[in-house]
Amino acid sequence: MTSTAGPTLRYVQNTSDGTRHAILIDPADQTPEMAAKRCVAAVSAGSKMVLVGGSTGTDMKNVHNTVVAIREALELVRWASTQDSGSYEDSWTAPIVLFPAGAAALSSAADGITFMMLMNSTSTRFLIDEQFEGAPFIRQAGVETLPMGYIVCAPGGRVGKVGEATLIEKGDEDRVSAYAMTAQAYGFQLLYLEAGSGAATPVDAGLIAAAREACNLTLIVGGGIRDGAAAKRAAAAGADWVITGNLTESFDDADELQEVLKDFIGEMNS
Repeated sequence: MTSTAGPTLRYVQNTSDGTRHAILIDPADQTPEMAAKRCVAAVSAGSKMVLVGGSTGTDMKNVHNTVVAIREALELVRWASTQDSGSYEDSWTAPIVLFPAGAAALSSAADGITFMMLMNSTSTRFLIDEQFEGAPFIRQAGVETLPMGYIVCAPGGRVGKVGEATLIEKGDEDRVSAYAMTAQAYGFQLLYLEAGSGAATPVDAGLIAAAREACNLTLIVGGGIRDGAAAKRAAAAGADWVITGNLTESFDDADELQEVLKDFIGEMNS
């Protein structure tokens, strides 16, 4: 059977306009209403994708309710933009993609799901078991899968501990290169380098550059990126997407968040 990339994967892989920013929403840390408000602010500022998931506190209910609230909010703003001759509907195109902690944190309302393997885990749970459990739901729901290799780098944070990962340390370019080559050989379309939610430091630029050199996959980098300068370093090293989560959760005021992310994205691509 021949498979072709779906619309969400094609969108994620299209980085012809430079490094893009995505917001990561953790349903365990905010209400669906707050999540929706933050997403509208982020997309207004120039974010191009919404990831939903992340922590072990997520479940089917809070993930689904959050995805639905975000979708309704973005669709309302998109509709409003069509009524304003000075607005551009395309600027509100931001797919909602699941970034699950496991098979019990899914939603049929999402545009896609990062169907990932935590490649440097020492546990079969994160190599294949959770994926096996979730696959029937994903197939039945018709959610588009985005095949992704997921690699946890130092400092790793909670995801490194829970995922039982053998961390990629700064200076270990040969190892991250080999993982990148492996991801491409497996047929993954995306490669995510993760420093861990709220990490004290982001993924080392040398590791990003080595992964970029070793494969032609769409390269996503997240964890510990708190300002535009750090995002710019990741972009310069070869990141196609930069993800922020904790930064977004620091703001309850939508207007303030929009201004912060606008400056962040502007500096990242300066």
